[in-house]
Amino acid sequence: MRRLLWLLLVGLALALAQKSGGGVGGRPYTPSPPPMAPGPAPTFPTPVPTYPGPVVVYPGGGGSLGLMPVLVFFGLVVVAALMVRGLRQAGEGPVASAARLRLALLLRPETQRALRRLAEEADTTSAKGLADLVDEAVLILLREEPAWRFATYEVKAGGEEEVMARFDAWMVEERSKYQETFRHFEGKKRSEESYQAQMEPGGRYLVVSLLLAERRLHPPKPKLSRAAVREALLDLAGSSPYSLLAAYLSWTPEREGEALTEEELLLLYPELEKL
Repeated sequence: MRRLLWLLLVGLALALAQKSGGGVGGRPYTPSPPPMAPGPAPTFPTPVPTYPGPVVVYPGGGGSLGLMPVLVFFGLVVVAALMVRGLRQAGEGPVASAARLRLALLLRPETQRALRRLAEEADTTSAKGLADLVDEAVLILLREEPAWRFATYEVKAGGEEEVMARFDAWMVEERSKYQETFRHFEGKKRSEESYQAQMEPGGRYLVVSLLLAERRLHPPKPKLSRAAVREALLDLAGSSPYSLLAAYLSWTPEREGEALTEEELLLLYPELEKL
């Protein structure tokens, strides 16, 4: 009974702590075709020599000609085996990774406006547009470095399907942290104009989350510091339309006039580490 009451109180506190939030991104993802195993090695029939007259066999000569087709056959078998082994080795180990960076910073209305403007104008239907979105988001955050206060960084590696599943789960988790007042996802925009901003004393934080799934391996989570966050941001900006599987940028609060208090910040994001 006590546990149930505690869960209800935590759920109520989370609901009260939630402010407005926005998100932008997409998944221009097409699964890579599985590697194709080579077909069986071709076999060649042993040629049967024909002669117009009687066959004359000379001692020590002519008998070695029958070994050539056999050597060719075994050579092709060895080559095929090596190709299969190479393909299997290429398929071992992770081939993609998902990364999530959360950054809590002192809020400035100019930052909220820049994020909303970026979200409005982004091309969320192509890999090129999403790569540009990531670059611009990183640029905004780098310019706000003096305002950084808390952060978390996570990396998960695996196959493409596994990485995309992780990306989707992280995106849903981010959206659950706020009341969604703006979203631009894969070309579709939605805005909640009836939302009333919740202005409270003591609010001063903005949380920005950047999620990526790529056909490349991001470096593992470092010990967080300002330098490590800067390095992680630059690594995310290194994504390209050829490697990018999905990207999502979210931030809360989204509406001007709102800000998270430190109590709300730690309640909604208890895993944040102080920089």
